[in-house]
Amino acid sequence: MIKKIIIGVLIIGIFGCNSEQKKNNLNETYPDINIVGSMKNVMWKGELNEIINLDTISNKKGLYGIGPVSYLTGELLINNGMSYVSKVTSDSTMVVKKSFNVSAPFFVYANVNEWNEIELTSEIKTIQDLEKLVDEKTTNSKRPFAFKLSGKVSKAIIHIQNLPKRTKVSSPAEAHQGQMNYELNNESVEIIGFFSTEHKGIFTHHDSNIHLHLITKDESKMGHLDELEIENMKLYLPKK
Repeated sequence: MIKKIIIGVLIIGIFGCNSEQKKNNLNETYPDINIVGSMKNVMWKGELNEIINLDTISNKKGLYGIGPVSYLTGELLINNGMSYVSKVTSDSTMVVKKSFNVSAPFFVYANVNEWNEIELTSEIKTIQDLEKLVDEKTTNSKRPFAFKLSGKVSKAIIHIQNLPKRTKVSSPAEAHQGQMNYELNNESVEIIGFFSTEHKGIFTHHDSNIHLHLITKDESKMGHLDELEIENMKLYLPKK
């Protein structure tokens, strides 16, 4: 009888551990995107270390991806198979380099080779306008997904994470220590975004269904997009 009880407890423990592993395993693969790690684990649990090395992503054809650099020391963008890393050099300058030899504490990426082009009307100006439009245009599409924009912005504010070394993080306020904001004006840019209604705190913030990174056409500036005033842009959604 005692032996049966012990075996029963062990079985429950094994299945319990497996369930917990599944619950905590935030490496998800959908038909169109891959999600590695979690924004909330970075912000609230201080899990800043390398969850994915970008050079381990084998299929780079039509590859797009966004996330922060490990230990929140910069921003990452993969744009059509090219990987960019931006880091703070001063309160008004940054450096942007091309490299896959970099890691992230959370990252979302996808391969898209065919796009539907949509001309944006003059009413679409802000990130909020954009989010609403993307949602409306993809009601019957597979979600989540990657999308992009190309054209000119009147104004944009981007940021780069710049967390001091050995900083412990247990809240978003602590995670954003050292963050540097940069204002762009009258720039030609490309914006890579990911949309989901189910991944708040995973790869989008708690109050948004989209996560956006911007890079200027001359590739001299890149970062997480916080504010946007669109002048003339085209939206690209994945073909169904």
